Amino acid sequence: MGKRSSTTSSIEDRTSDVKKRQKKAKEVAEAVNETKGSKKVTVNHKEVYNSLTGVKDPQGALLSWCNTYPGSLPSLISPSMKKWNMKLCSWNVNGLRAWIKNGGLHYLSEESPDFLSIQETKCASDKIPSEAHIEGYELHWSSAEKNGYAGTALYSKTKPLKITRGLGKTTQNSEGRVITAEFPDFYLVSVYVPNSGQGLVRLPYRQHQWDPEFRQHLKELDKVKPIIVTGDLNVAHEEIDLANPSTNHRSAGFTDEERENFTKLLKEVDLVDTYRALYPDREKAYTFWSYRKMARPSNTG
Repeated sequence: MGKRSSTTSSIEDRTSDVKKRQKKAKEVAEAVNETKGSKKVTVNHKEVYNSLTGVKDPQGALLSWCNTYPGSLPSLISPSMKKWNMKLCSWNVNGLRAWIKNGGLHYLSEESPDFLSIQETKCASDKIPSEAHIEGYELHWSSAEKNGYAGTALYSKTKPLKITRGLGKTTQNSEGRVITAEFPDFYLVSVYVPNSGQGLVRLPYRQHQWDPEFRQHLKELDKVKPIIVTGDLNVAHEEIDLANPSTNHRSAGFTDEERENFTKLLKEVDLVDTYRALYPDREKAYTFWSYRKMARPSNTG
């Protein structure tokens, strides 16, 4: 989730950034419209801008140009001409040691994210495997007091100004569920939200204690600088986020209580569900599948 601009200065910065992107996109469109040898690709600056900002280029003109003349277009996403400002990934690894054994660390070399947030490490701080430390990345941990349970970690190419674990002076810091990394221009929060469990045994705790305290934590951060929240949020917010919503209203992660609290989080902290902002109508885009009934092969998420 990304933070919306919430102050006059940040809105002005966002407007300035958009204008820079639009100007550069127009320059690229003019370059694209020039004939190169006997080939020509026609595209207007709006199509280029849409392509650069994540909206599909319906005519495929920009893709055609890039395939014809690889490397001919500059990197255009940010004013600094980087392809992206940041690449941030998140993964519930369901056990750090098993993840490493199954080749999970190759993901870092293949994708080279600026940040990788991982959840459910199930590993005490003093038992972290040496191979988990990767050259080029700082590694920060928050482990549960109970061994083999919960836990979060954050890989970062950039050294944070400060790392905070937990939610301040609360009783909720024994499960290693939150890492807050402060950087010059933003906070990055890596979180593993508690699952309400079989029979919804932890729903009251989730609804009345965890969610309000986590929301307050983000509000306090937001008073200082923008925030990015990533991790396993243990909620399917809208019906489109679930394969069978009608039969799952009393299933952990899709109860009315959890969904209402998530809506409240988005509104009160002024956060954006970045995936749905880009793909508001995309169906069958799931990140979790039950182990039962071959849910993953059938994409019943």
